[in-house]
Amino acid sequence: MMTTVGYLPEETSSFVGRRAELARLHTALTTRRMTTLIGPGGVGKTRLALRAARAAADRYADGAWWADLSPLYNDRLLLPTVSDAVGLADHTLRMPVEALCEWLGDKHLLLVLDSAEHLRASCSHLLAEILTTSARLTVLVTSRQPLGTHGEHVVAVPPLPVDGAPDALQLFADRLRAADPGAGLDAPGDEAAAAEICRRLEGIPLAIELAAAGIGRHSVAQLADRIGTRFDARSAPSGTLFGTPWSTPGRSGGLALGPGSGTPGAGGPGGSVGLGGPDEDPGTARLDLLADATVWPRRHRTLRTAIGWSHELCTPLERLLWARLTPLRTDFDEEVAREVCAGGPLTADEVDRALQGLVAQSVVQRDGDRYRMLDTLREYGRMWLTELGEARAAGDRHARSFLGLARRAHEGWTGPDQVSWYHKVSDTHLDLCAALEHLLAHDVEGAQEMAGRVGFFWACCGHLSEARSYARRALDAGPAEGPHRTRLHWVMGVAALLQGDFATAEKYGALCTAVALYDRDHEGMLGAAYLSGLTQLMTGQPGAALEAAERVLRMTGSVPAGSAHRLRCHLVTVFALTALGRLTESEAAATALRRACERGGEYWTRSYADYQLALIALLQGRPADSATHARSMLAGKHRLRDSFGIALGLDILAAAIAAQGAGAQAARVYGTGHAYWRMVGHPQRGTPELGPVRETCELQARAAVGDEAYQRAFERGQSDNAEVGLAAALRTGLQL
Repeated sequence: MMTTVGYLPEETSSFVGRRAELARLHTALTTRRMTTLIGPGGVGKTRLALRAARAAADRYADGAWWADLSPLYNDRLLLPTVSDAVGLADHTLRMPVEALCEWLGDKHLLLVLDSAEHLRASCSHLLAEILTTSARLTVLVTSRQPLGTHGEHVVAVPPLPVDGAPDALQLFADRLRAADPGAGLDAPGDEAAAAEICRRLEGIPLAIELAAAGIGRHSVAQLADRIGTRFDARSAPSGTLFGTPWSTPGRSGGLALGPGSGTPGAGGPGGSVGLGGPDEDPGTARLDLLADATVWPRRHRTLRTAIGWSHELCTPLERLLWARLTPLRTDFDEEVAREVCAGGPLTADEVDRALQGLVAQSVVQRDGDRYRMLDTLREYGRMWLTELGEARAAGDRHARSFLGLARRAHEGWTGPDQVSWYHKVSDTHLDLCAALEHLLAHDVEGAQEMAGRVGFFWACCGHLSEARSYARRALDAGPAEGPHRTRLHWVMGVAALLQGDFATAEKYGALCTAVALYDRDHEGMLGAAYLSGLTQLMTGQPGAALEAAERVLRMTGSVPAGSAHRLRCHLVTVFALTALGRLTESEAAATALRRACERGGEYWTRSYADYQLALIALLQGRPADSATHARSMLAGKHRLRDSFGIALGLDILAAAIAAQGAGAQAARVYGTGHAYWRMVGHPQRGTPELGPVRETCELQARAAVGDEAYQRAFERGQSDNAEVGLAAALRTGLQL
């Protein structure tokens, strides 16, 4: 959800109580630069942080931004995740932390890092860096323990009060009605029984929500009785766990998970499951770490018992699905659940039924056709997955599912679903990375294929460092030749080119050309010509780029006209013709290319054809036509979330507006463009011939309104929320 400026997740359920905590947080966010909410899993830190951030967002000129760290199982993707969260899509060769510090340096914003406990040392180091360089940055963290960062202000989050305050009971009733609008606490004794449940669960919100979800199978009085029996048995001697004898689950697919199977954790075989990050002993689960007697012992034990009780209420197949869903890092749909979880007794149809059962029990949350599991419940499921001996098999299924997604996305690049594939690859980024990590360890050929197939998507949507890093690791891990390896060289070259590393791009372009010629691989020849040609264009060699592209297009006539590589190779010819001043030929070629893309539903290449048509029209003295083409380009790039392309499009649109005499409007668009250039970490980029056009049109805009008015409008565009600025640029009315 977009706030006025920034991004905060939607609140999908009612918020209860917490007035005192919100008041303390208001004071902390006003007077402190870093505040950490601490408390055990399930106590409500995330909801409290979200409510506080939403209330505070308007006090920050650059808004409130949210980074969920719970899907990260190590610190490799910490910096990319935080960078994504604040809108930075760096295209440079700088160290990622340097780019992030520069991006945040002059911003007045609130950054929320949710669920940081498993990355404490890494988060502490990162926050020390950005708080030092970003004087107006405020940070709010949720964690089960303090991070230990200098200047950290710690606020403990207690459970909801259960004596003398209605909050816990209100939460129970709200969740009861959310599951069944007709439900309530109207029967005699229900309210007293519900209050006893809340007292037994010590006011822990997640435990109360799980209990409320059990009402469908029990009355409130029965539920209170069962919970009371369960919790009275918690003081059992060692050798049993919370009063339930431990028995290792069966290894036959989960059907042995009966009601007496116990709760994995401290004192039982499940207590050594490795879920921690680099800051913890890899043999210690996060749930076990915080079961230590020095850290929230009673409350943690209560939540652990409540989760175990909820687990026992599940059917055997629901428990098995609970465990098998845990490799998923991001929201998922039913199709993905079937791909990742089906097998043995859990058929595809059973996955659907069990998933709805987990939703009914509040183990899985549903939002439309998407599902997600809370981090605390995911940890519990991962313990069971290991106890079942299924961790490797689950990782294999997860990797196989996302390798399949990468294949389908790659095949769908030039089809009518290009935009939806683009978004799917972007939205499942953490799952794709997790699958790649698994494949690098267990199936190098699969890793090479996957890194090659998603690499261009990642390069186009700003994940350049990941594209290059995974391609490099896959190349280093695998055999010296093969079709997947050739595609990886191409990805390495494209990523280097977009980062401005032209020497590396040239090297990989030559390598791809040599291999494609040796293999007589026509698609490979076209891809290599695109990479080499674009590198030549960026280094001021349009004649060489045109000659090579035309030669390869003639040699590969058997490749279909709608092939992605063929379309991109035609794009090189359009750019080269424009750079050489052959504008009539370039316009005809760009128009033909645009039509070909339009027929196939292709947006990425089509938007660059629009860009060239805008530049050609401007060079021919047709600024109104130029603005029309520029806005078409921007609409396409916005659909693809391509910040680099948007920055280029805003530059050419500003020039077209300036050429029509609307100096203030042009200045504002230039300012918005500057904000996008900062977002990708570059000064203004583009092929060399664009520079003089920019300069001339900027001078026209200044002359039209005067330096002072120009600067005011430019600064307004630069300070606008990027989406607001882009929307203003796309409006067609001129303000003369």
